[in-house]
Amino acid sequence: MTVTATSVGESDDVQPRTAPAQRGARLLRLVPAATAALSGVLLYVSFPPRILWWLALPAFAAFGWVLRGRSVKAGLGLGYLFGLGFLLPLLVWTGVEVGPGPWLALVAIEALFVALVGAGVAAVSRLPAWPVWAAAVWIAGEAARARVPFHGFPWGKIAFGQADGVFLPLAAVGGTPVLGFAVVLCGFGLYEVIRLAVEARRTRAIPRAAAITALLSLAVPPLAALAALPLVSDEAQTGTATVAVIQGNVPRAGLGFNEQRRAVLDYHARETERLAAEVKAGKVARPDFVLWPENSSDIDPFANPDARTVIDRAAKAIGAPISVGGVVERDGRLLNEQILWDPEKGPLDTYDKRQIQPFGEYLPLRSLLDMINKSWTSMVRQDFSRGSEPGVFTLDGTKVGLATCYEAAFDWAVRDTVTHGAQMISVPSNNATFGRSEMTYQQLAMSRIRAVEHSRTVTVPVTSGVSAIILPDGTISQRTGMFVADSLVQEVPLRSSETPATRFGVLPELALVLVAAGGLGWAVAVRVRARRAGDV
Repeated sequence: MTVTATSVGESDDVQPRTAPAQRGARLLRLVPAATAALSGVLLYVSFPPRILWWLALPAFAAFGWVLRGRSVKAGLGLGYLFGLGFLLPLLVWTGVEVGPGPWLALVAIEALFVALVGAGVAAVSRLPAWPVWAAAVWIAGEAARARVPFHGFPWGKIAFGQADGVFLPLAAVGGTPVLGFAVVLCGFGLYEVIRLAVEARRTRAIPRAAAITALLSLAVPPLAALAALPLVSDEAQTGTATVAVIQGNVPRAGLGFNEQRRAVLDYHARETERLAAEVKAGKVARPDFVLWPENSSDIDPFANPDARTVIDRAAKAIGAPISVGGVVERDGRLLNEQILWDPEKGPLDTYDKRQIQPFGEYLPLRSLLDMINKSWTSMVRQDFSRGSEPGVFTLDGTKVGLATCYEAAFDWAVRDTVTHGAQMISVPSNNATFGRSEMTYQQLAMSRIRAVEHSRTVTVPVTSGVSAIILPDGTISQRTGMFVADSLVQEVPLRSSETPATRFGVLPELALVLVAAGGLGWAVAVRVRARRAGDV
């Protein structure tokens, strides 16, 4: 009895001391997870419409802290939490009209790519010069996400959050992969500098090679951006053109605007005719050509004489060719089409959108989705077909490259308009479905990156805003508000030279993917050697 009583007494004495310690240990284990998720949120806050691009650096510094030295399995979980923290708020606009189901499903899938990146970063984090390998792994993850599944979804590339940042000139060097790599490298370098500084205070000594690598990781990206500044210019090389961007507005926001297709067409024709009256009165310069947004005529003007009459009347009133965004059916195929409409000759040329939006313009896995929720499949009754040729219209002697809405997110879809002779670029879009969400600002930032990447003026005609004219140096010279009828008229520079990013195309991205593969291969080899040494 005495022994039992003593045992119980000892247990009672020990329990109060160990329980708080256990709770503290459990809370400490949650710190990396919470930090990963919150650093993802911090990365989101660095994106437009906020001008807080620099927050990407501490976001990746914190991400580096939670991943360095971790196991691959831990990296996988922490990477997924980082992806959720970043993508959940970034992509909330995808559920504005269709509810949270598709939004959450998209985020859950896209965060898997970030999870794999987290595992990769954890694997290379023990290597010398690990920030370089880790930044390359991130870009490899972006490259994969831009291609699969369903032809990819590159929304949320790190480069797209840097339209106002000091790293922007690097877009002209190697496009979005090089710009994104520089930002991520600088973020990881920031953490490594802080880590080594703390270690130096504790041990009074740090490896010289590690210190040099950390400092270079932090310093080289902004210095490289400074060196790339001469590539950024808004000077005209092949003359100028006076362009008009029309924003006709829509009867109401959301999916319901599709039910009033004739009203949308009439709104854009009316705004064009209003502009024509101002030109006639001498208040505004006469445009050489006019750009309407995507879906400005969802009534097929080739099949409906009334729609053709409306467009003809607007073109004759302004006295200039118009690029009209239409939905047409040809040979049984539904096409999202830009139509070059001459005021005298009518339609002369067309461009069919090539990168169509999954679950918006076509439904992958239609039969499966129909079993889950018939309302989703009813929204996309017929799939759009893909175009096959780059879009370059010759409008009053100016070669205008066309990248319709969603295509602006894809490197190849913008680049090949320039390699096919475009002197400027237009990104006709329709954001009415997404209301006043951040989507339109995120897409506008993409167009600013493209302007610098290819050194071209970029126009963004949007049905409901924000429409804009962007100079080749990435600055917005004019913009509209949201859900207002408006027009922008400006003389813009035309350019013919190609930036390194235009010339190199996919090669910088391929090089960074190979760097990532080399780092991962090295990490695996080190792990295998360590296991063999342990066995011996």
